[in-house]
Amino acid sequence: MRPEPSGFPGLFRRAGCRTALLLAPLWLAAQEPTLHVNVKLVNVFVNVTDRNGAIAGGLTKDDFAVFEDGRLQTISLFERQSNLPLNLTLAIDTSGSVQKDMSEEQAAARRFARAILRLEDQMSVMQFATTVRTLTPFTNKLNVIDHGLSELHGDSATALYDAICLGSQQLGNRQGRKVLVIVSDGDDTAQDATYAQALEAALRHEVMIYSLIDVPIEASAGRDTGGEHAMITLAEQTGGKHFYVSEGGLDKAFAQVSEDLRTQYLIGYYPRRQLPGIDFHRIVVTIPRAAPEAFTIRNRTGYYSDEAEVGN
Repeated sequence: MRPEPSGFPGLFRRAGCRTALLLAPLWLAAQEPTLHVNVKLVNVFVNVTDRNGAIAGGLTKDDFAVFEDGRLQTISLFERQSNLPLNLTLAIDTSGSVQKDMSEEQAAARRFARAILRLEDQMSVMQFATTVRTLTPFTNKLNVIDHGLSELHGDSATALYDAICLGSQQLGNRQGRKVLVIVSDGDDTAQDATYAQALEAALRHEVMIYSLIDVPIEASAGRDTGGEHAMITLAEQTGGKHFYVSEGGLDKAFAQVSEDLRTQYLIGYYPRRQLPGIDFHRIVVTIPRAAPEAFTIRNRTGYYSDEAEVGN
């Protein structure tokens, strides 16, 4: 399956300076070429850890190199820690396989909201089981979030990929960082939207997925390891990360998400020498001065050419 990305190509036509054309001979004006210039900045959020797993927070713009479709790009924007507003959707699985953890999820999610939200940030809450339901629209009011979390209720099936599609669409119209935090065991049983559609939706809308994998019984023969792998891959492809809830509980998993979001680099570039006829542009970020094994770099794998039409 090809990775799916996201980007911002906005095209405008440049016919040259109007004043100059009035003074120039008509034959010269007629011969002036039409240039297509991409003026949309591509933002890439990057997390870097060293070989011991420690956050590498002291890197500079000159340490990084960014490639689009194999072509080196010029970094136009660089921030060590992004101050862009955070738009975060918390999507909680309330299907039968994880329903026993619902009270813990409610309490941990309330603590997470209080720890991560700043005045400029917004959070929404969704639940998914047989269907997907938005419990809280985007807000930074903790009492509204608390009320939404109190509305969690269980059902039988698991519409995981539907939740990712809907969550990505809702996040796609917002400005700033867009993050979808999913609490689930990864077992999609609704069979409506597919994994490929969910991944494409996230990449088209520039959504970073953080997968909090809640395995009901680790040694269970019925454990959906395929679903777990899907949640891991969704996080990797979109520049997010996965955590197993069993390793320290939901509070620790939420704390790891918070730390990850607070230690991101923001790298922006205007695409140059872009290949024609490609709808998905691959992004690779490297640290050229370092040995390949010195750092682990996480970022979204690319973007779609029509991303700007979908929302940014």
